[in-house]
Amino acid sequence: MAEVILMPRLSDTMTEGVIAAWHKKVGDAVKKGDLLAEIETDKATMELESYQEGTVLYLGGDNGSKLQVNDLLAIIGKAGEDVTALVKENTAGGAPTNETKPAETQTEAQPVSSNDNKPAIDIANMEEVVLMPRLSDTMTEGVIASWQKNVGDDVKKGDVLAEIETDKATMELESYKDGKLLYQGAKTGEKIQVNNLLAIIGKDGLDIDAIVLAAKGDNAPAKEVSPQEEPAKPGAAKAPEPQASVPAQQTQEVVNEGRIFASPLAKKLADEKGIDLKYVKGSGDNGRIVRTDIENYTPAAAQTKAAATESSPAAIAAPAGQVSFEEVPVSQMRKTIARRLAESKFTAPHFYLTMSINMDAAVEARPKLNKDGKVKISFNDIVLKAVAVALKQHPTVNSSWLGDKIRINHHVNIGVAVAVEDGLLVPVIRFADGKSLSQISTEVKTFAQKAKDKKLQPSDWEGSTFTVSNLGMFGIDQFTGIINPPDACILAIGGISQEPVVKNGQIVVGNIMKVTMSCDHRVVDGASGAAFLQTLKSLLEEPLRLLL
Repeated sequence: MAEVILMPRLSDTMTEGVIAAWHKKVGDAVKKGDLLAEIETDKATMELESYQEGTVLYLGGDNGSKLQVNDLLAIIGKAGEDVTALVKENTAGGAPTNETKPAETQTEAQPVSSNDNKPAIDIANMEEVVLMPRLSDTMTEGVIASWQKNVGDDVKKGDVLAEIETDKATMELESYKDGKLLYQGAKTGEKIQVNNLLAIIGKDGLDIDAIVLAAKGDNAPAKEVSPQEEPAKPGAAKAPEPQASVPAQQTQEVVNEGRIFASPLAKKLADEKGIDLKYVKGSGDNGRIVRTDIENYTPAAAQTKAAATESSPAAIAAPAGQVSFEEVPVSQMRKTIARRLAESKFTAPHFYLTMSINMDAAVEARPKLNKDGKVKISFNDIVLKAVAVALKQHPTVNSSWLGDKIRINHHVNIGVAVAVEDGLLVPVIRFADGKSLSQISTEVKTFAQKAKDKKLQPSDWEGSTFTVSNLGMFGIDQFTGIINPPDACILAIGGISQEPVVKNGQIVVGNIMKVTMSCDHRVVDGASGAAFLQTLKSLLEEPLRLLL
């Protein structure tokens, strides 16, 4: 059966989008992950990927057309399939034909003949319905990190309804209508697919059951769902508090003393659930408490772990071991990282170029740059500036593979890989070649903090032309990176180490940094990549040239 694609909400403030360019036309075959169109939002022009396979049967507008969020954008199905009813159903004033219902609910057609109007409700065009928006260009589902409004609360346009965890960040979802929150489509921590029912905002007396029934696409009585869910919410919120606090103080073992390291989301969830973080064992880096630790935490589990800890000497002395493991749910971000990097690794023919750079002059210059103390310049900032200047001289390395053409970028936007709790984000320093070291340093620090707080917006990570990944601060001497599409190259930076070098015929100690560039051989040849690294080497070994 044909699938309808509605105009997604690609930013937290988007109410309409402009079709910048279609990449598929009616009759074209589409695979999951194929680029359908470029959509211009209020913040950026973003790529819209298909999350289904089939043939394009209908397009909701030409290039340059403006569509409201949740307007009909496209229909994908089997070649030759009649979509007249779907087009009518999803456009203004349309109503589904009687031929559509039996196909959708063949086994249930007779029992619900008196309620045929309920499955026919077009929730996508209802003013009161809020569907799960597509908050990033690769998002297919979202997790409710927290609700900021409860059922029964008054909501105004611009109020934050909920925090949604996407594959890249946790973003605030604002209401774009006034009314009362009548229904929540999922509880905190649950997943909702893009364009599924997220919330209902309207006036008292609205038939919520009919909307929920239509959203589910079946004829199960909806009245049994909402009364059970809504009264259960306050009870579920209150019950854990005494259970989690009293036993914790009396019987649980304190696992965190002094300063407690926890992610902002973990702190918020713990606060909502009344959980004292000093009793929660963190599974993140250096024992940092993350969201899953809070979700999986129970007093009984904590006591069991404490008991297991007390009996560990006996377990060590036992003659036979016991298989033990823990399975952690894959986050939205990790799913997307896995998919995109696998696509990059197995579609782009990578080759690697490594070079050693003498950083003596940079080591000597850095204390002078930081003498006034206003902005602390790091070696990473110096490398980013040198990369930006070198890219202007070697535009081939600053290019992208687009299938039937190569885009040679005249602007320099450097993606800076930032490690976060669930994976890796790559915010972009735009027009880096025209920025000073202090400007680059300030932007990198700002982006790093926003990434760790999951506050990056789509506009922050879009549009890179080259990527830099630095693991030198972790003591890594040398490594290779996987290209971040659509970039043609990624530069992996190792640490600066003191090594013997020959200078003026004498063996002396030098500060050596190794860099490795991964190149897409469809765009960059070995000679082009080597020439870029030679320029980069000369700039870093004589950093005063960065001022030219």
